[in-house]
Amino acid sequence: MKLGSLKEGGRDGTLVVVSRDLTRAVRATGIADILQRALEDWSNAAPRLNALYESLNAGSAEGAFELDVAILAAPLPRAYEFVDGSAYLPHVERVRRARGAEVPESFYTDPLMYQAVSAGFMGPRDPVRVSSEEFGIDLEAELVVITDDVPMAVSPESAAGHIQLVGLVNDVSLRNLIPGELAKGFGFLQAKPRSALSPVFVTPDELGDAWRDTKLHLPMLTHVNGKWFGAPEAGVDMQFNFAQLVAHAARTRPLSAGTIVGSGTIANEDTALGASCFAELRTVEALRDGKPSTPFMSFGDTVRIEMLDREGASIFGAIEQRIERHND
Repeated sequence: MKLGSLKEGGRDGTLVVVSRDLTRAVRATGIADILQRALEDWSNAAPRLNALYESLNAGSAEGAFELDVAILAAPLPRAYEFVDGSAYLPHVERVRRARGAEVPESFYTDPLMYQAVSAGFMGPRDPVRVSSEEFGIDLEAELVVITDDVPMAVSPESAAGHIQLVGLVNDVSLRNLIPGELAKGFGFLQAKPRSALSPVFVTPDELGDAWRDTKLHLPMLTHVNGKWFGAPEAGVDMQFNFAQLVAHAARTRPLSAGTIVGSGTIANEDTALGASCFAELRTVEALRDGKPSTPFMSFGDTVRIEMLDREGASIFGAIEQRIERHND
């Protein structure tokens, strides 16, 4: 099934069930008012939501309406936790090679992960507002999974059963702020503002055989200013699958229902498939030409991030955003 949230009813929106073709929706009245509530009672809420989904697709759901993506908030407008990994090692290897650094051996056996901003997510059509272009504005096209309650020290095998939803994220980065923050030895803060989520999250069964080994085996399609930017295969070159990422996050603490776990920037060994962020593209240029030639994003630029099924239909809907200046 596919779930979203309307921009109504307060900070957490109003939960809606969305049709498979993303054209119609119905409020989940009487089941759960917000997605967070459904995730906290998933074993009871999910079957009822799925029944509503089936009736919506059959054209018999009472109260169904035509869906305009512009009225959608992020499916989870705020979450208790957002932890973001870096599961695509071709990206890590290239970035380090470009600055003459080796990849530590531990990176191949232990996922990279940091605690990201979860207090609020942009909706799929909300602008990305930044104070200055000098910050080095970048997109990051990634996959995310959303869990129910995950016990501490869960095994990867058990963690797979706690993945209830899958979606997309534009994990916005301010690249020129990253080196100074990392040099302090205490991680990201100002360099990682709020991110945007796809119009809907979907249950893994909705993905068919493209969801295997808790990886999604489809291209991540990104356009910038209407031009093709990249379509790397999300199921290829992913060093750690989502079950491993969830288990890593839960090693020393339980995860609350509604935790979002990110894949990191999708990247392949084959650079002909393009990139999912400007940092990746600039690294490829630096390794090839001795220096990057493509600038980071500017005010007025637009980004579109989407994933299509094998028949060419949009699965999650598209994240479409414009970069705008933040005015105090």
